[in-house]
Amino acid sequence: MVIVFVLAGVAALAVLGGLHWYAWRRLVRDTTAGPGVVRRAGAVVFAAGPLLMFGAVASERGGAPFWVQRVLAWPGFLWMALAIYLVLALVVGELVRPVVRWVVERRARVVERRAVSGGAAPAVVVGAGPRRGIRPRSGAESVGLQGAGVDAPSAAGGHPGTAPPVGLAGAGRLPSAEGSSRPLPSAEGASRPLPSTEGSSRRLFVSRVVGGAAAAAAVGTVGYGTYGVLRGPRVKRVTVPLAKLPRSAHGFRIAVVSDIHLGPVLGRGFAQKVVDTINSTQPDLIAVVGDLVDGSVKDLGPAAAPLAQLRARHGAFFVTGNHEYFSGAAQWVREVRELGIQPLENARTEVAGFDLAGVNDVQGESEGQGPDFGKALGDRDASRACVLLAHQPVQIHEAVRYGVDLQLSGHTHGGQLWPGNFIAAAANPTLAGLERYGDTQLYVSRGAGAWGPPTRVGAPSDITVVELASREA
Repeated sequence: MVIVFVLAGVAALAVLGGLHWYAWRRLVRDTTAGPGVVRRAGAVVFAAGPLLMFGAVASERGGAPFWVQRVLAWPGFLWMALAIYLVLALVVGELVRPVVRWVVERRARVVERRAVSGGAAPAVVVGAGPRRGIRPRSGAESVGLQGAGVDAPSAAGGHPGTAPPVGLAGAGRLPSAEGSSRPLPSAEGASRPLPSTEGSSRRLFVSRVVGGAAAAAAVGTVGYGTYGVLRGPRVKRVTVPLAKLPRSAHGFRIAVVSDIHLGPVLGRGFAQKVVDTINSTQPDLIAVVGDLVDGSVKDLGPAAAPLAQLRARHGAFFVTGNHEYFSGAAQWVREVRELGIQPLENARTEVAGFDLAGVNDVQGESEGQGPDFGKALGDRDASRACVLLAHQPVQIHEAVRYGVDLQLSGHTHGGQLWPGNFIAAAANPTLAGLERYGDTQLYVSRGAGAWGPPTRVGAPSDITVVELASREA
């Protein structure tokens, strides 16, 4: 088993190194004329980027001093997102490159034809016959021949200083003494670059166009996606009818927030934005469904302090996510309780005519604190509606077995970074939104924050207000 993991790690490093080499080649080597400062600087960037990325992940998971995590997190995680979209943009660029090359070469041929056709001045035939003279329109029109070191034959006997016949001039050849013709030297042709030089120049131009467009697209995508996270989540509203919900609970609003991921990147200021957004919806109940933090209480306690300001008529409740078990779940359960949020550790409570239950995340099984549906739901009154808080959507199958009416989850981030949504969709029964499984409905939030890169592409962050509806009403 250890050998398998080692081989998998080596393969992953090889793939990652290959992708970075490909990006360096297209963005640095192919866009520079030769060795120099720019190429060396590009090599440094593409070597330092993945090192910072590995450093950011390792320092967070390894529990490095928090200041080290913060120093590495921003450049390392942003490089992670940028590298993804650089490679994707360059792959698209491979499809566009032949088109750009064709356009550039076609344009070059047009320019060359115009230069050749416009380089020789037209002459006027004065007489007829092979020995008749030719009179140029002006003295300047014969400069091209004289400037090229060629003496044109005269009209009478081939004396220097007169222009050749127009037909020969147009053909670019001079008559010889024997009456045959020889090539006409051209000043324009003499100064034209060699074909290999022209080809290299065009390839460099095409590489710069394609590489520049790919880099601009990647930077723009990551920049906009990062702005979307840092500005804070937006509010979504969903109405969910429950067959067993009494008329008295009709219109009950639950503010669902998941995956805040307070850590070395998203700190106290972000937590305050989340709290303010939740409170602005004036919910009846607040459900924090896991992955609140990425770090210890010691490091992130001050960042989580604004959660004490959460306000709802029936209070705020919390269940653990998988990242809590990477960060000291027991300490965080105590911390959120001190902040006025009630943890539901495989537990249940009655709220406004329905049952509210919560189970631990499956990651807790590694510490003997996994989900226990029997403890949370085994002895409840099945005639009452039940809403379950469970971090991961995969817990829906147990929820169906226990007759839960609605499960509220997060975990997926909606994929966070496209095309990661395809991977997340393959690993979870529901990626985001509301779906039904038998008599049980599952709502999955995309989450309020982000893990790793503080960036979202194609999966905007949200806080969802779920409004329960009674069929009796």
